[in-house]
Parts: sequence; C-alpha cells; structure tokens
Amino acid sequence: MSLTGTPFLYTTIVLAVVALILPLVLWSRVRGPKPLRTAARLVMLLFAQGTAVTLIFVLVNNQNNLYDNWADLLGTGNHVQQAQDLGRDGTGGIAVKRLPKVKQTFTAAEGPGMHAAGGVRVTQLKGRVSGVNAEVYVWLPPQYNDPAYRNKKFPVVEVLPGYPGSAKAWFGSMKAHEQLLPLMKSGQVAPFILVAPRTNLLAGVDTGCANIPGQVNADTWLSIDVPKMVMDNFRAEPAPQGWAVAGYSAGAHCAVKLAVAHPDRYRAAVSLSGYNDPIGERNSLASQNPTVRNENNPYLLLKKAAVPPPIALYISGESGDGYQAGVALEAIAKAPTTVHVVFLPRSAGGHNMALWRPQVATVFRWLTLQMGQNHARGHDRSLTGTTGSLTGAAAGSTGTAAGNTGTTGTGTTGTSPQSPLTGGSTHAELASGTASRAGAAQRR
Repeated sequence: MSLTGTPFLYTTIVLAVVALILPLVLWSRVRGPKPLRTAARLVMLLFAQGTAVTLIFVLVNNQNNLYDNWADLLGTGNHVQQAQDLGRDGTGGIAVKRLPKVKQTFTAAEGPGMHAAGGVRVTQLKGRVSGVNAEVYVWLPPQYNDPAYRNKKFPVVEVLPGYPGSAKAWFGSMKAHEQLLPLMKSGQVAPFILVAPRTNLLAGVDTGCANIPGQVNADTWLSIDVPKMVMDNFRAEPAPQGWAVAGYSAGAHCAVKLAVAHPDRYRAAVSLSGYNDPIGERNSLASQNPTVRNENNPYLLLKKAAVPPPIALYISGESGDGYQAGVALEAIAKAPTTVHVVFLPRSAGGHNMALWRPQVATVFRWLTLQMGQNHARGHDRSLTGTTGSLTGAAAGSTGTAAGNTGTTGTGTTGTSPQSPLTGGSTHAELASGTASRAGAAQRR
C-alpha cells in the first residue's frame, strides 16, 4: 500500500475512527482481574493515540510531499549505484556531448496533482556519469504538442524540493503546473518544460547537491545526467541559455549553488527561503567536511570567481530565513552577474508551502524575462507584480550588480528595508544565510 496513496489515507481515517469508538463502547465492559482491565484500557488508549498521530502524519505528508514512499520514510532507500571521484567539473573526463542518445520510457505519474494540467510523466533514469539511479518527473507546457510549435525548442526549469522532500512536491503541494498552465496559454509566462528529479538520494541525509567521492555525485546527477536525458528525449533548448533551476529551502540552496558553480549549464536560479552555507541544513553531507562545505557555498564560490558568471539570481525570504543570504550575494555580485532580492515580512507565512506556493507565478514571470534577450547586460530588470496571496506585503529589491555592493530598491507591492535586517548577526552569519538559528533549525 503506497504511503501517499488514497487507500492508505482512507485506512488511517477508518482506524482512527474505530480507535475513538472502542473506548466509548468497551471501557466499562472490560472483564477480568483489575490488572487485566487496566492493561486492556491502556491498549485502547495507546491505539487511539497511535492512529491519531498516524493520521496527522499522513495528512501533513500528503500536503507537503515530504516522503514519497516507505523507503524514504524508513530510511532504507539508496539510489546511488556508485560514486566515483569525477573531478572538479563533475564529468570524470567523460565527453558528455559525445555520449549516445538514450531514449527513456515515460509513464503517467501517480499521486496528488499528477493528473492535473495535462498530466505529469515519470521515468526511471540510470545516470551514466553520476552513478545515480532514480526517478525524474517531467511536465510539458501546453504549446509542446501544438502543431504550430512542432519545430520549436523549449526552455527548461529544473525544480527542486527541500529536505526531506519528494520530487513530486512542485506538482503536488506547490501546484506549479496548475498555476502556470493558464499563464502560459495567455502568453504571460514563457512555455517552460518543468523537470523534477529526485534529490533524496541517500537514506537519512541531505546530499547538499554535492559531489562527494565514495558517497554520492548529486551535483553531476542534477547538472549533467538529468539535463542530458531531457535534451535526448524532448525538444529542449541547449544549456546554458535555455536552462534554469529553482528550489525552496534546501532545494533553494542547491539551485543557487548549481547556477553559480556551473554557469556553462544554467542561465538563472531561483531561491525561495534558501541559505548559502550548507550548514543551514543540519543533515547535509556537504556541511560535514570543511573543504566540501566551502566548495558548495555559493557565496564563497561567487566571491572567489575569477570571472563573474553570466547568471541571474532571484532570492526571496524572510529576515533570518533566506533574506540575508540574498543580501550577501547581492553585495558581492559584479556584472554580468545579477541578483534580485525580495524581502518577505513575517506576516507572509513561514518556512512552509503557504509562503512558497503563491510565489510561483511571480518567479516564472521573472524567469521569462531572464531567459529572453531583452534584459540589459549587467543589470537586473525591475520586476513588478504581486506574489499571490502574500497580501501585497512582499517587496522586491533590485540589485545593481555593477559593483561590490547592492542597492536596495522598491517594488510595486511594498518596500524593501533600506538596510539589511541583521538583527545583530555577524558578517559570517549574513553570508551563510543562517543568521537566525531558529530559522535554520526549522528548514526542511
């Protein structure tokens, strides 16, 4: 029985109801010695509490797409077949462009939201370079099968969940495809292909989207194997100009890190409540070794870059939960790197889907601008519009990215603070994006 399936949900509901009724009916009817009666009543209470907790967990899990299956929940899943040392570029010396095309078999994906907006398809991909074997979900825009677009190649956005998190989350909890379908049909948003690869590759730990020899090559999986598969099987634009990556929480960290580390593979990245220092996720493998930690910190990567990468970054967050990470990146960005920071007030939500889901439309409007050819070199374009149900309180800050410091601007729906909300944080905390330890502790 599937962890996220309807049958299991209905079973937990029935058991919870039965567990509630049993004590009401049998409490006074239990017979036998007092120790036996006490034990029987205790079992009924424990059964009622257990089924109630299980039901709440199932509802929360289905709402937030935290665990996709029993293996993820129990920590028995392992999708890494091998993890060789692939070197600094993550290719292991393999000429990726010369690899033969491999046609994948796709089937209709199952689960909440998977059949909406034209449906999501899934395939099991064996990464030829990374050694990862895992599922990849793909959603095609409405124009893809339109005869008028039969010769068109489409831009691609890889969407990444937090930790723990299911690859289905952007379609299930975030409802990204349902929100974007009418916007793509009306021309407000470009027709992007959405690709959601599995990021929960090892049992009980977050890979930090890093390559760690002997353990996992998550970076290569996401930035080489998955894009290669998509371009082999769909009319996708080539990298880097046609590719972007977006994520929330731990997935936000991954998105920015991938774009900063691989400007030859991505043009833009979106971070929703992310962080720079891998230690922002306490279960991150990338945070356990000082060298690996530094190599996977986008702030340090951008600061040390010999040539500023031609990428655009969109970073939104609340004070202590993503905002400071964006301000730190904005402060060191130099043209042609651009950084667009959006401050979200505490009243906007929290570190959860209620905060991230309403930002989908705004984020993809921004991506539509960045993936086109109509933006000035070295300067981020001003972005207008609301962020859905954020009640008009969020505001954008446009980075000049022309020097070592960023200037704070105002958006049409509010104003961004005129100075970073440091809250007494140190420079190191601002750079890592973990100025609020409470904020870091609640990341998923």
